[in-house]
Amino acid sequence: MKKIFVTLFALLGFTLIMQAQTKPVLTAVIKTPTALCQSCKDRIETYLKRHDGVLEINVNFRKGETKVKYVTDRTDIEQIKTAIANCGYDADDVPAAEDAYARLPKSCKKFEEGGGHPKPKLPPPSAQQ
Repeated sequence: MKKIFVTLFALLGFTLIMQAQTKPVLTAVIKTPTALCQSCKDRIETYLKRHDGVLEINVNFRKGETKVKYVTDRTDIEQIKTAIANCGYDADDVPAAEDAYARLPKSCKKFEEGGGHPKPKLPPPSAQQ
């Protein structure tokens, strides 16, 4: 009986220790309107994988958004936005770094600056019914 009691107590202790070490994880959606192709997606995902605390990255260039799952003890949303801007793309309210944007291939630049990806013009909301 005493062995069972000690075993259960030890198991409870280990369970509490494991739960105490769980880091809070958040998922954020960042608008990345200048990421317009598969190459842009690959570039952002590769760059953010090296960022400490980032667990998952999913760039949807058709919607112009990036979903990032990160550990809040290691990084925050502003550092992630800055990292995206440092690889040459706008991230919400953080504009792309000029030197990184200049290094992007011409096809990944904004259409108004000679890039190859114009944003499609959607019909007004009343005409979509």
